[in-house]
Amino acid sequence: MFGHWEIILVVLAVVLLFGSKKIPELMRGLGSGVKEFRKGIKEGQNPEEKGEVKEEKKKD
Repeated sequence: MFGHWEIILVVLAVVLLFGSKKIPELMRGLGSGVKEFRKGIKEGQNPEEKGEVKEEKKKD
């Protein structure tokens, strides 16, 4: 895994690239993206959809 110095170096690089005012905005966007991704995964695992797929296979 990463050591303390590597994490500090990455944080400093992010602050230098984006500035301290942009970081909360970036994290908010990242969080909403992860939330949408998880929501999409849950919708893809809907049991109703699985049942429809099984019915279609039985028809063939």
